[in-house]
Amino acid sequence: MNYSWIDEYLLKKPGVEKDYKPEWEATRYMIRGKMFGMQGGDKYGTAIFTMKLAPMDGQLLRDTYKDIVPGYYMNKEHWNSLYLEGDVPDDVVRDMLDQSYEVLLNSLSKKVQQEIREPR
Repeated sequence: MNYSWIDEYLLKKPGVEKDYKPEWEATRYMIRGKMFGMQGGDKYGTAIFTMKLAPMDGQLLRDTYKDIVPGYYMNKEHWNSLYLEGDVPDDVVRDMLDQSYEVLLNSLSKKVQQEIREPR
């Protein structure tokens, strides 16, 4: 896997929770129980990381990189899958992960956002 740093990177973000869903054979990354990323495989068992992005950002990335495709088994407008054996630059992947985290965090109530961003 080219992006073995993803797990550590995401778990350093405030409020991120991780679990494994056996029936999906996937590791999920969530904030307060709402998923923004998932590592699993496609129907051939090829390792992918699926994340939620703003539709226009996701489309631009899919148009730019062959290893970013519409979200596998997800809403194709909002979710995008990255092939983990691909060659998307690390800085682009980090930006995608940051965007996915922010998309979900910004969808939560202002109170919850503040609790996560400014823990006591």
